[in-house]
Amino acid sequence: MSQILNEKQKWYWKKNIRLIMGLLIVWFLVGLGAGVLFAEPLSNIQFLNVSLSFWFAHQGSILVFIILILIYALRMDKLDKQYKKMLKNEE
Repeated sequence: MSQILNEKQKWYWKKNIRLIMGLLIVWFLVGLGAGVLFAEPLSNIQFLNVSLSFWFAHQGSILVFIILILIYALRMDKLDKQYKKMLKNEE
């Protein structure tokens, strides 16, 4: 069943996809970038008695992922409230 989205729904999904893409880019940069691609330069920096690249690869990327989940939940809550307010104003 095909459904045509109205302008408010398009606005909502555009904001949602933009948020997801931004968070995925951050996750990519931290997970792959800090742990693998930039491992050599970051290995010269010590953090909690281990190299920064090692820390990002084993613990930092997990913490960043949890923070990204929290950011997503908070931002989507705000977006949902904006969308509901838009729908209320329409009635």
